[in-house]
Amino acid sequence: MKAINIKEKFSKFNKNWHPHQIAIVDDMQVILAKLKGEFVWHHHDNEDELFQVIKGTLYMQFRDKTEVVKEGEFIVVPKGVEHNPCTKNEEEVHVLLFEKLKTSHTGNVQHKMTQTQYPKI
Repeated sequence: MKAINIKEKFSKFNKNWHPHQIAIVDDMQVILAKLKGEFVWHHHDNEDELFQVIKGTLYMQFRDKTEVVKEGEFIVVPKGVEHNPCTKNEEEVHVLLFEKLKTSHTGNVQHKMTQTQYPKI
């Protein structure tokens, strides 16, 4: 039991679209990621995802709309909903994610951007 400094944890990595685990809560994990550009369209059959924007503006694309998630806001993507997180104008966005330990990085899609292990920092 120790306080975790999110800003300090973000300083430990630079790679975009490569999540890092900072804590575990029961069967859930708390993840930090730096995002830049466009990710990959995907969905998670059995897990919801929570994205909290720590820095910047996230554009969460859905097939029928795009939700703008600003610094200090979060969005929950329900299981089964196809989505594609992205950023604009070369902005690097910092997000905190809360999801089940078994959640696959790119859900139902295997892609060159898929990460199978999240470093613990």
